[in-house]
Amino acid sequence: MKIVLSVVSLALCATVWAQHEDHNMPGGDPKAWRMPPHDYPMPPLPGIATAVPIVGPFLARMDADDLSQFPEARPGEIVEMADGEKLVMRASIVRRTINGSTFLMYGYNGQYPGPLIKVERGATIIVELVNEIEMPTTVHWHGLRLDNRFDGVPDVTQPAVKPGERFTYEVHFPDTGIYWYHPHVREDIQQDLGLYGNLLVTPPEADYYNPVNKERALILDDILMDDLGPFPWGDRAATHALMGRFGNVMLVNGAPGYELSVERGEVVRFYLTNVANSRTFNVVFGGARIKLIGSDVSKYEREEWVESVVLAPAERYIVEVLFDEPGDIEIVNSIQAIDDFMGEFHPHTDLLGTVHVAETRVAESHAEVFGELREHEDVKADIDAFRQYFDKPVDHSLELTLEIENLPMQLVQALQFEAGLYAPPIEWNDAMPMMNWLSSSEQIHWKLRDPDTGKENMDIEWSFEVGDVVKIRIYNNPETIHPMNHPFHVHGQRFLVIELDGVPNENLVWKDTAIVPVGTTMDILVDITNPGEWMAHCHIAEHLHAGMMMTFTVTEP
Repeated sequence: MKIVLSVVSLALCATVWAQHEDHNMPGGDPKAWRMPPHDYPMPPLPGIATAVPIVGPFLARMDADDLSQFPEARPGEIVEMADGEKLVMRASIVRRTINGSTFLMYGYNGQYPGPLIKVERGATIIVELVNEIEMPTTVHWHGLRLDNRFDGVPDVTQPAVKPGERFTYEVHFPDTGIYWYHPHVREDIQQDLGLYGNLLVTPPEADYYNPVNKERALILDDILMDDLGPFPWGDRAATHALMGRFGNVMLVNGAPGYELSVERGEVVRFYLTNVANSRTFNVVFGGARIKLIGSDVSKYEREEWVESVVLAPAERYIVEVLFDEPGDIEIVNSIQAIDDFMGEFHPHTDLLGTVHVAETRVAESHAEVFGELREHEDVKADIDAFRQYFDKPVDHSLELTLEIENLPMQLVQALQFEAGLYAPPIEWNDAMPMMNWLSSSEQIHWKLRDPDTGKENMDIEWSFEVGDVVKIRIYNNPETIHPMNHPFHVHGQRFLVIELDGVPNENLVWKDTAIVPVGTTMDILVDITNPGEWMAHCHIAEHLHAGMMMTFTVTEP
């Protein structure tokens, strides 16, 4: 396989880099297209300086030469809110310095990430969005089963909020857990530039979770940078439409190099959220023991010991970690990377942060409770009402697939070469950065296809009533010209992943986003409780903008 992949990769690079020779790519202008950053050495093949996407480059406030006129962003703050309280949230331009480069990004209330909004389950708050960036925006309250009017989808639930305008959201929190908010307009740009934040919904029950010494919310992200600063995004359409935009600088809570200090014997509850455009993380806490507690919309039926936590874009997981040995514990993203040019698979780690464990032992240790695996009877009882539907016939099916249009013939030929080779179930890294960058959402069409009707994406027409329990079978077709994993997100409802490739899921948890690996068939059971017109889509930002989305309607009975 290595030799075949290498030959194909050489052909791919030679043909791709020879394209668009009529374009000139300035070498020192941070606002211009240039060779994209890449993880592996590549030979200086002909045409390397002339291949560019068909769309122009975009950076925040490209007209600004004096960055000092913009406020420096500050770390995100925790905002505790009671039922009925109001928060004004401004989306604005901020100044950041990352890895020695100073540039402009976006921020909510001048913070990175945006404020962590902490509320008790059952509360409803008012959030007034003020748009101070240069493009329209909205706020989507990801994972919340709130009123459809406030779901934040432009042209579906509300008009986009234009620069200088405001929009008021009523945000209701019916479920305990960790959620997040982000735009639903050009997420590939706005979210990547910093418009995101967490929502922590606390339980009124004192014993809902285990006792711990600390709680921390960690938002995982990446950003694509080179020596000139952030690599530009596409202006009128998204670049990196094949695989999504992978960053090369890892961020935790908006900054590289997360640090936490604890005493020996402390148990820390981490609320993990993946806000990256495309990267799936595999999080390892050194040699520390990890207990999996919950995911998107609930706790698991049973707590489990795990060695790592896999988070697709938009997924959340709740884990507890015991730090019982002094020293530094590295939090890393541990993956099986691919060097597509050399045709090699190899282990790779990215440092996300460090936990400094002191020699002194904590006064009150919860290690004994941590050592027990609880069964959550409240979750099991909730799910029990749905078990009668697990074996019901499939109500609807979706096939995840791809079509391409107007790509240069040489790129098409390279994709056709690649299509006959092994496709990994999950793309952990960008193994072909040039080809990925050169594919725009005007040329790449990712599709949700209903095989029963032949309809695709926004032409799909599904209607349900409140109280329905809907079984959906999702198949990620591995025979496409470039198969790719897809995190499938359903707005406004919750679902259970009940089967993968015919194997029942033995430990259930309510979800709103679940990754569908290449070649996998996933059965989900959707609890239809919330009326309105709702979105369902792939949460790789560039795939969404390349068309991979649909709506469904829920009416009152």
